[in-house]
Amino acid sequence: MLKPLSLVAVIFLTVSGGPYGLEPLLQFVGKNGAVFLLLTVPFLWDLPAILTVLELNSMMPVNGGYYKWVKRALGMRWAFYEGWWSWLYSFTDLAIYPVLFVTYLSFFFPEIVHYKIYICLIIIWGSAGLNILGIVPVGKVSVILGTIVLIPFFILFGVSFLSPAFHFPLSALHFSLNGIGFTGIGMGLYTVMWNFLGWDNTTTYAGEVDKPVRSYLISMGIAFILVIVVYVLATFIAQNSGVDLKELTDKGYPLLGVKVAGRWLGVLLSIGGLASSVGIFSAVMLSISRVPVVLAEDKLLPMVFSTTHKQYNTPYVAIIACSVIVSFMVLWTFTDLLVIDVILYGAGLFLEFISLIVLRVKEPEAPRPFKIPLNVFGLSLMMLLPVGVYTMALVAVFSQTSKMFVPAVFAVCALITAEMVWWFVRRINKW
Repeated sequence: MLKPLSLVAVIFLTVSGGPYGLEPLLQFVGKNGAVFLLLTVPFLWDLPAILTVLELNSMMPVNGGYYKWVKRALGMRWAFYEGWWSWLYSFTDLAIYPVLFVTYLSFFFPEIVHYKIYICLIIIWGSAGLNILGIVPVGKVSVILGTIVLIPFFILFGVSFLSPAFHFPLSALHFSLNGIGFTGIGMGLYTVMWNFLGWDNTTTYAGEVDKPVRSYLISMGIAFILVIVVYVLATFIAQNSGVDLKELTDKGYPLLGVKVAGRWLGVLLSIGGLASSVGIFSAVMLSISRVPVVLAEDKLLPMVFSTTHKQYNTPYVAIIACSVIVSFMVLWTFTDLLVIDVILYGAGLFLEFISLIVLRVKEPEAPRPFKIPLNVFGLSLMMLLPVGVYTMALVAVFSQTSKMFVPAVFAVCALITAEMVWWFVRRINKW
């Protein structure tokens, strides 16, 4: 069973893995807009999601997580939509991290970018092997990798704030989106939303967590605070360091380390980036590999996906299937994957919000060890916050005539496939 410390590490790596991947934010919304979004979007986009996850997970702390919640509230059809969309989103999400791994490895070996695909495949299949060994090894490795991710940033914070040569003018405390174009705001929103998504993914293995209700409540609270603090400090230091923002986007936080303290800190931040990419990949693979199992148990996927390893009792067929698909997804660019990821994830998240409200109406007396202190009307208003953020980001990306339009259309088409596959499943099962 997974213990609270390991759960904090797994949640941190599933949702965040450190500020790696946040670098383009400053280029999208400028110095005044970056911290503003980091201090507002998590409370509009993430906090409602976290509260929803905590309440529904306290009702049903079982493997399958969000799929089982939607099934209980809305029935089999919408549960399939939830599982299918989440599965598709996770393929995209998983593909991002091997790509980031190559970015940070190029700090040491610039020519390695020419071997991107080969390096990505090593990360994908190495992490698949770790996941087949079981949840406890993944948890232990997550603690180690999470520590490797955070230590370089703590050093960066200490060096920056203690250095007499590092000044923060009063103008650096001015946070707003004034003067930022709609497209820039939209891409800034996608960047922040992506760097904070995945809270519900951490519940698909709740049946394998020790004292799940209490453990999730404590672990999610710690992880949420930790992520916000690390993101804000890293961005604040970057915007006041004098580093070139385009170079920061291309080369990542190691460039900031070199700027602030020299190559030695750049090396540490590169190592942290490598650990982050591997850790997030393993943590997300852990969560998504449980989804095909519950879908197969309900005859929504072939039964072979529910096959477990004889020695480790892990869904190795589902893990291998996920790895095969992700191996092809790495062909997309980082920015394309980011847009696809957020669109697919948001659709599934809204089904969870609806399930929360429906279960409050249908089962008001059901045991809820954790209950959001709002009535149904209050929950509906709470849901409007993430819906508003999601809609603004979606409109912004569709308003572009650039290449961002293509991944957005791809994501919408992927959402539509749920109905097509559902029709096929009904025909096969003669429902």
